Parts: sequence; structure tokens; C-alpha cells
Amino acid sequence: MDIHDYMQTLGRQARAASRVLAAASTADKNAALVAMAAAIREQAGELLAANARDLDEARAAGLEAALIDRLTLTAKGVEAMAEGLEQVAGLPDPVGEITDVKRRPSGIQVGKMRVPLGVIGIIYEARPNVTADAAALCLKSGNAAILRGGREALHCNQAIAQCVRAGLAAAGLPETSVQVVETTDRAAVGHLITMPEFVDVIVPRGGKGLIERISKEARVPVIKHLDGNCHVYIDRDADVAKVVPIVENSKTQRYGTCNTAESLLVAREVAPRLLPEIGRMLAKKGVEMRGCEQSLAILRAAGIAADKLRAASEQDWSEEYLAPIIAVKVVAGLDDAIAHINTYSSGHTEAIVTENYTSAMRFLREVDSSSVMVNASTRFADGFEYGLGAEIGISTDKIHARGPVGLEGLTSQKWIVFGNGEVRR
Repeated sequence: MDIHDYMQTLGRQARAASRVLAAASTADKNAALVAMAAAIREQAGELLAANARDLDEARAAGLEAALIDRLTLTAKGVEAMAEGLEQVAGLPDPVGEITDVKRRPSGIQVGKMRVPLGVIGIIYEARPNVTADAAALCLKSGNAAILRGGREALHCNQAIAQCVRAGLAAAGLPETSVQVVETTDRAAVGHLITMPEFVDVIVPRGGKGLIERISKEARVPVIKHLDGNCHVYIDRDADVAKVVPIVENSKTQRYGTCNTAESLLVAREVAPRLLPEIGRMLAKKGVEMRGCEQSLAILRAAGIAADKLRAASEQDWSEEYLAPIIAVKVVAGLDDAIAHINTYSSGHTEAIVTENYTSAMRFLREVDSSSVMVNASTRFADGFEYGLGAEIGISTDKIHARGPVGLEGLTSQKWIVFGNGEVRR
């Protein structure tokens, strides 16, 4: 296979399909999504068999546990993919929405119309569900998509791609509206991110190394986040009953996700009272705590086993572990917590536990991250949980899209003008 010619062909086909999708009706797009969901349910056995092949090869290759977790697809996961497609079908279509229309002194009316971006290239590792999610969101927002999954999910991605094509064909839309790259050759990525004549934006989903490479080499705009060093701050006015459940869910529900808490900050005033209970919960869950001197002293005095405690290094304050490890620091109070987060956070998601309205509002205003929460788990930083249906990824950039990127984040706006024969004087 000549990679250059292959990727050029995908690009030309995607650009042509994008013109059709930009004019496609909401009914046709929804029909395709519903047909995709039906195909996924019908082919559930084939999808699970393909995923089993991927898992066998991944284990033989010695992939780490976090990646295996992301790669694993279950019967429940297959149904979730189908439901996700149907949920996106049920969402309002953003394309063509007209807002902010205002009459000017000249007599013209000026407003904005939401339009597709065009062709979106998505590069991702593991997570076969991304194939269905990305197809759904790109289609509903009127964009063509070129999807390049990781080598470790090749069999499952191709099986899902067949379901996607079947859904598009059933609705009379071009099967090239969503194309899944069939080669695992890394050169394909290099071509995809340097084809501005065919691709309008790149969305990378994967490890920090992949995203850094794409950000450095891409010749088209990139929507990205590098890592997820998320914080939970326990304020002096926290409700004790909320503290442990929020920390437990934020850290231990899943270790391998970008919205998992990697750092815990506790106000000095309540640390002696609250840290021991938090520490016992984390230790019971098998989580190693890398703490500052003051937090370690409190945890040791509470009887936390020595093998679960370790002195934090400067690097630990910035680390995305994706593992049962958490950095713990006692801070003076709200000012100290905000300063620490804005210094070390990756700008993904932060949460405060407090009953103090003023402190909560300051935290929301002053913490510079894409999602900021009050009295809730960081694990809610997710397109589905935010009511977006699904997400194409999470952006920590500040231009165009920030936070979970759903349908609206995959569109742009153009200015429109309504006149009645007016001319500029």
C-alpha cells in the first residue's frame, strides 16, 4: 500500500462527502445514526469477537493495565455504543441555527449561523467506543470524519466501521462520510495531520507523547489536551459527609481516565480531622499516597500502613498517574489551593468540597481549568454526563472549544446579513 496515495484518496473522498453532509437534512442524519445503532446491536457478537482478538494481541505485546482497561469492550459496552448513537440522534441539530440577530441603524439585520467545520481527523489509542462516538458526533454536526484508531484496537475498529457504513448507506448518505483508516502504519498519521487541503481540524485522543507529536507536526488546527492532572480541594467549610464519597469516586472509580483525580488538597484547619478517614479509605482501595511532610505526619499518626505512604517530590504535584497513586498536600486555605492548582494543574478538571458560597464562587472564577466543580466528583467531566450525548474529546485549549467537545464544539459560526435593498452610504 502506498500510504501517500491512500491518505490522499481518503482526504478527497472526505472533502466530497463533507459537501453533501453540510446540506444533509436532520432527518437523514438521524436516520443514519439510528441505523448504525441497529447494526451495532445486530453485530454485537462479531464486535466482541474482534475485541477479544485485540485483547489477546495486546496482552501478548505486554500492554500496560490502563491501556488494556481502555481497550476492553463488553456486551454492556456494545449496548452503550448503540444507545450513544441513538442519544446523539435525539439531540438538537446545531447546523443552521441562527442566533444574535440585531437590526443595525442602516436597516440591515446582522446575526450568526452555526455551520460544520468540514472534515475532522481523529487520532486515538485503544477505546474502540471512540469509533462510534466520533462517527455520531461528526455526522450529526454535518462533518465528514477520517478516524485513525490505534494498532491495539484494529480488529474492533474495523468491525465498528462496517456498522457505521451500513447505517450511512441505509440513510442514503455517502459511506465515505466516516472513513476508518485501515493501516496501522504510523506514516498514515503524518499524512493526516499535514493535509490542510482536505482536513480542517485534528482531534488527538491518547497518551501525552502522541498528542505532543501531533501538536508539533500538524499543519492544521488541533483540538487537544495533553494530560489530566485533576485536583480535589477539601475546604475548611466542607460537609464531612460529602468528603470521602467525592474523593473516593474522583480517584478510585476508574484509574485510567483523564478526569480521574490525581491530586488531593486539604485545608490545614480540617486536615487533622478529615485526612485520617480519607487515608484509610484510599489505603483500603490500594491507593498509594505521595504526600507533603504535614500530610504524611497526619496519615502516619492515623495508622496508615507505611507501604501506602511516600514523600512527594516536586514532580508529583504535576503528575498524571493513571494508576492507584495520588498526590496529597495540606494547604493553608483557599488562596493557597487556588495558587497550587493554577501552578501545577493541566487545566482539565478541578473540584472543591465546601458549604461556603463565597469560597465556591471564588474557586469557580479563579481556577483556570476547562471544568471547575463544586461538591461533585471530577469524574463528571464528560460529554455524556454534561448532556452532550457523547464527546469527541476534552479540550484544555482556550480558543474555539474548551472542556468536553460535543456537537456545538464541532461547528463554527459565520456572520449572516438580512437586507431589504439597503446600500452602504
